[in-house]
Amino acid sequence: MPVTINDHPNEIPDATPFTRDHAIRPYDAAYAHRFWRALVQADRVFKRFRTSFLGKVSPVHFFWGSFDLAVTRFSGRSAPLHPGGVPALPDVVTREAYSHEVSSAGFWPGGAGSDAVFYSYAYPEPDGFRDTAIQPSAAFFHKELSEFILPYESVRSASDPERVLLDFLYSTYEAAAVAGKWDRANLECREGLACIPRPV
Repeated sequence: MPVTINDHPNEIPDATPFTRDHAIRPYDAAYAHRFWRALVQADRVFKRFRTSFLGKVSPVHFFWGSFDLAVTRFSGRSAPLHPGGVPALPDVVTREAYSHEVSSAGFWPGGAGSDAVFYSYAYPEPDGFRDTAIQPSAAFFHKELSEFILPYESVRSASDPERVLLDFLYSTYEAAAVAGKWDRANLECREGLACIPRPV
């Protein structure tokens, strides 16, 4: 059947198309294994965080473009049309992804001189969201990215990394839900165990 393949890497400005990228790149098995271990631990905590939401919530999933692991909660309300404009990503894809209000969080391994971080953002960003005090103290709102950032190193080196990450996930979600006036009473529930049905 006829198909059209977009051979440009997504979300990377001025990237070399895959069909013309013949650069030789080293493979470091130790670093690949460390990255995998970080993903496994982040996945475990994201799945725990996911258990406390009754509304529509994405599975924990790995994005092919920016190479991040993410989980997204939805308010259930429609969102304004996204402006698009993400490098090498069709606007129709972006607009479908953001057709409804979201609070999204994830782990990004870094690149191009940037260190690994956990992040959290809301679309559309409600008034007051970026000014909300969140946990832990190492987290901050990154104005250029329009999202909260928690350095990976702050989590990795903590005495209780899981608690630090959960504090970040819950406080940034709450910032989005409160500022966005989500129906929290009908969307949230007590935290449970991943893959085990909650008692009703």
